[in-house]
Amino acid sequence: MREVFIIDGSRTPFIKAAGKPNPLSAADLAVAAAQPLLARQPFAARNIDEVIAGCVAPNANEANIGRIIALRLGCGHATTGWTVQRNCASGLQALDCAFKDITLGRHNLVLAGGTEAMSRAPLLLSEDMVAWLAELRLAKNFEAKLKQLLKFRPKFIVPVISLLRGLTDPVVNMTMGETAEKLAAKFGINRQEMDHFAWQSQQRAAQSQQSKNPPTLLLNKPEIAPTFDWCGKVVTTDTGVRTDSTLEKLATLKPVFDKPFGSVTAGNSSQISDGAAFLLLASAQAVQEHDLQPIAKIKDIAWSGLDPSIMGLGPAHAIAKLLQQQRLNLADIDFWEINEAFAVQVIACVRALADEQYCKEALGLKQALGTINAAQLNVDGGAIAVGHPVGASGARLALHVAQLLARNTAQLGIASLCIGGGQGGALLLERV
Repeated sequence: MREVFIIDGSRTPFIKAAGKPNPLSAADLAVAAAQPLLARQPFAARNIDEVIAGCVAPNANEANIGRIIALRLGCGHATTGWTVQRNCASGLQALDCAFKDITLGRHNLVLAGGTEAMSRAPLLLSEDMVAWLAELRLAKNFEAKLKQLLKFRPKFIVPVISLLRGLTDPVVNMTMGETAEKLAAKFGINRQEMDHFAWQSQQRAAQSQQSKNPPTLLLNKPEIAPTFDWCGKVVTTDTGVRTDSTLEKLATLKPVFDKPFGSVTAGNSSQISDGAAFLLLASAQAVQEHDLQPIAKIKDIAWSGLDPSIMGLGPAHAIAKLLQQQRLNLADIDFWEINEAFAVQVIACVRALADEQYCKEALGLKQALGTINAAQLNVDGGAIAVGHPVGASGARLALHVAQLLARNTAQLGIASLCIGGGQGGALLLERV
């Protein structure tokens, strides 16, 4: 098994959806993230063996978006490109696929990550409208067409919002927000705890943006690449960060998913946003050949499955599995990035790992794993503040963990996500 190194990474700012489609498509965002990354490498883009992109919902013009990205980046016709989809962990899945290809000796240099333009999620025709149009097209004469036209009903034109469909589990018929409410009841997590976690995420993200020595700057390699749209507008930072967020303001928001009695609001949930993140992975052979300077090494990746109705606990399951595989304890990990799909979901994961009964019954452990130190968890804020473009978040978390380890001279870090459909993923990085 060959070692796999993270050489560098880059992402776009995460751009909050504002009620209308943003100018850049998922492929545009991917190119914007990866171009500056490749430009600062000592080798040509054609030296990359393959490009792997995680993307949940590319548009109709972006079939196999991974290949499109590879070609637009100038990797050449010989560089293969492909696309993966594992819901919220698609970007992490892309890294896992690259990791396996390098360990198996298939490739030496792989560009992997994820991209998503959630603001561009399409409106779809209803099944009734599709059936009516099909019958109209099949009508053979004027009389038949007129008869079909008279069958039209105004309700046919009510659009299907694909984003809402995508955020609803078809097996348990629950939205992701409803699964979050279930976790609140399961672990006794109240509204005040959720809002405090959300406020803390906003505060940490704002402090990170305003720092005189930005923590996203490592070895003159910025984590966030300024992104230009087709109208000449430039975005340099995540646009969803609320510097004016307060506990009082969060308390005024009404529940979204369990009206009127729930606790999950727009303020303590992740944001709908657009963005891309990509990392350059290399074998030891490529490191030596191109005189590269790795910032981290991928030690291991773990995936887990669980009841879709409590999908938010996926990170707890994946983290437990990952630590067992590596014979590590919680105390061995210096930094944690757990995706903030919902504030309650991250809180629930922390509580599950510290709960002896849950660890024994659900995770198959002999005892509780312990408590994650809050000062080591999402130290620069998370998806509640910066956003959650579902195809990109896994890659963003991995990149940020690598940055955290380097800037703090720390040793080990874990990035983890919950996954719609009842799964969890976790990645273990070691600083080089």
